[in-house]
Amino acid sequence: MIWREENMSSRIRDLPVVVVTFAIIGLILFPFFWMIISSLKPSTDLLTRELQLIGRQLTLENYRGILEAGFFRFVLNSVFMCTTATIVCVCFISSPAAYAISRYHFPGRNSILAMVGFTQMFPWVILVTPVFMMFWALRLVNSYLGLIIVYIAITVPFSIYMLLGYFETIPKVLDEAAVVDGCSPLGVIFRVILPISLPGLVATSAYTFAVTWNEFVFALTLMTQTEKKTVPVGVANFLGQYTTDWGVVMAASVVATVPTVIF
Repeated sequence: MIWREENMSSRIRDLPVVVVTFAIIGLILFPFFWMIISSLKPSTDLLTRELQLIGRQLTLENYRGILEAGFFRFVLNSVFMCTTATIVCVCFISSPAAYAISRYHFPGRNSILAMVGFTQMFPWVILVTPVFMMFWALRLVNSYLGLIIVYIAITVPFSIYMLLGYFETIPKVLDEAAVVDGCSPLGVIFRVILPISLPGLVATSAYTFAVTWNEFVFALTLMTQTEKKTVPVGVANFLGQYTTDWGVVMAASVVATVPTVIF
């Protein structure tokens, strides 16, 4: 009886915390709910002065509009470039670099770590002009390869730090055992370390994909041909100078949000 009373009193004490938590979650999720509902409303319901959570009628015309506008071409462009950049960044650059820094103590190790961290201390926008001039000279403007290189460059530093912290938790005896069995340094990385580092690789891949998927400035600058633009630039194209079809914008925003929600 006493235990039940204590359990009930503890639940009552926790009730305000639970209510506040759900209220915060509701505030966070409400914009997404509003975006989805708005994408299903006709323009007449969106521009009314009357507050309507769910309109008088729901329609898929806005999604038909982005389909006819070729928006899914932008989705394919983003999926291809972001997936390629994520695989190259995480598996072939950040993982070997993080492994080398975590396992070997060589001259300049601390300087390299400091330099990697320093690259995250200034905004990427200051690099737009020099990158554009360099890529123009190399004929990488309006090139998938050029934007993939940029995506890799801006995500590698933080990816190294993420994987470095994970690799340092893996016992070095596993490396030594693999070397005794005849593995080369690359064999140790790809056959031993990476398979048991799957949670860290997934987290780093999710970060890398999300950053590249949402990147706007470089995609806008380096991709001037319509058929090669990415999702963020495609969404911005629906914003007119004088008028904007907000139903179409909301539909495009819903489609643009799906991959990041999945990751």
